[in-house]
Amino acid sequence: MNIKKNIGTPDRIARIVLGIIFLLIVPLAFTGPKTTLAYLGFFGIIPLLAGISGYCPPYALLGINTHRRERTVNQ
Repeated sequence: MNIKKNIGTPDRIARIVLGIIFLLIVPLAFTGPKTTLAYLGFFGIIPLLAGISGYCPPYALLGINTHRRERTVNQ
């Protein structure tokens, strides 16, 4: 199965940073205040994986593509 990338570089960077920020909240679920919001940090894995892989399933369903195609030189 060949999955084509549909997330561009700025979008990937934003997703990776957002995913890391959310994952940094996870330790609060076990050590700090026991709130439901602390457990929401586990959702950081979703944008992190999308950013690393360069593929977003909702983008594919909606036909969105922010990934630039590489330019080829015709000889």
